[in-house]
Amino acid sequence: MLEISAGDTAWVLTSAALVLLMTPGLAFFYGGMVRAKGVLNMMMMSFISMGTIGVLWVLFGYSMAFGNSFGFEVGASKPDGVTFFGILGNPFDYAGLKGLMSADASVFTIPSLAFVAFQACFAIIAVALVSGAIADRASFGGWTVFTILWGVLVYFPVAGWVFSFDGATGEHGGWIANWLGALDFAGGTAIHINAGISALALALVLGPRIGFGTKPMRPHNMTLTMLGAGLLWFGWFGFNAGSALSAGTLASVAWVNTLAATAAAMIGWLLVERIRDGHPTSLGAASGVVAGLVAITPAAGSVNPVGAIFVGFIASVLCAYAVGLKYKLGYDDSLDVVGVHFVGGMAGTLLIGFFADPEAPGAFGAAGLFYGGGLDQLWRQAVGAFAVMIYAFVISYLIALLIKKTIGWRVSASDELSGIDLAEHSEAGYDLSPVYYTNKVQRTLVLSKDDMPVTDKTGATK
Repeated sequence: MLEISAGDTAWVLTSAALVLLMTPGLAFFYGGMVRAKGVLNMMMMSFISMGTIGVLWVLFGYSMAFGNSFGFEVGASKPDGVTFFGILGNPFDYAGLKGLMSADASVFTIPSLAFVAFQACFAIIAVALVSGAIADRASFGGWTVFTILWGVLVYFPVAGWVFSFDGATGEHGGWIANWLGALDFAGGTAIHINAGISALALALVLGPRIGFGTKPMRPHNMTLTMLGAGLLWFGWFGFNAGSALSAGTLASVAWVNTLAATAAAMIGWLLVERIRDGHPTSLGAASGVVAGLVAITPAAGSVNPVGAIFVGFIASVLCAYAVGLKYKLGYDDSLDVVGVHFVGGMAGTLLIGFFADPEAPGAFGAAGLFYGGGLDQLWRQAVGAFAVMIYAFVISYLIALLIKKTIGWRVSASDELSGIDLAEHSEAGYDLSPVYYTNKVQRTLVLSKDDMPVTDKTGATK
């Protein structure tokens, strides 16, 4: 067992806090992009994910992802001859996080609970990402049930496939990380492909918003969206660099690559807008930032900084064009989760097969096509990406259908048109009415020539 490092522990706990901040940041990002009558509901969909997934993670979610995996022996695929195909962590190994408070419980050079905390924040934001596809029309109850079922049936198993390495938390880990040998530094498959394709499944089951494609549904507050993009970029340094699980060279490489790819991606998206539409927009800048962050997530440790620029730029251009597919194909992905997270996640994951630099500390010697590695790493990346895509889409579609046939998904047409905030939460994001409350007596401000006197319900001047 390696000795616990105070520096590594401090870095991972700090990174965990940064990643947790990303979920409120996502709430701002998504909240500003919807219409004013749905901003609170949109933000609540992110916040409730912190509640449901936070509890499930402690009870058995961590164990499902990082317990000793159930699986079977198959022929070797990874060059080092790994033959165990891990499918699902034992949910009872660490149920309730038992045994992990011990001073001897560690993952590499950090306490086990520091790793638990860090991965919990990944699970939370992965679920919250899906919500952007069904903005303005999904019942809060239906969404809450979805977060529970999707966490248990989709995210926890897939996280184990990608993030659980043999010998780290159990003898056997997940098949993508160990048997297949695909590189996914911080979650291009487990988080972005997973959430992005699941978002498509939900959008198909729920159907489009009333007026989709015929009425303008512009963002109501780009200030909130830009604030959210800034918080996401800030938190993403913990997301990617924290995934090194140590305060050293690997974390530094991931940090710089995250900066480089995201900067290039923002420029790429704005160039597409300038050429295609004639003007760059703030929404384009924010979207480009997120597209770059998504794309570099799987590649942050395995490419060099110049490669990171290419990854961010290429993925951003692809995403900028992909967001328009919903109008051609007829699915209402309200806030472009499919176009940004699915497409960006696929791009970043597959581009590792081209740009993986064997000298990068997170490549573990793997070389991409442009570095003399041929197609070996590319096919591994593709198998991992498409396996997660198919699994997540099928299970998410079935979960969505189950909720639709039982408790129901859609709010009523009248509630959707009048405002989902009032219908679902009895609140409004912006209370612009002249009504105020004091001492439990409703009073109304009345404008007049005489210095705006105030009258109560009886008409008596106060």
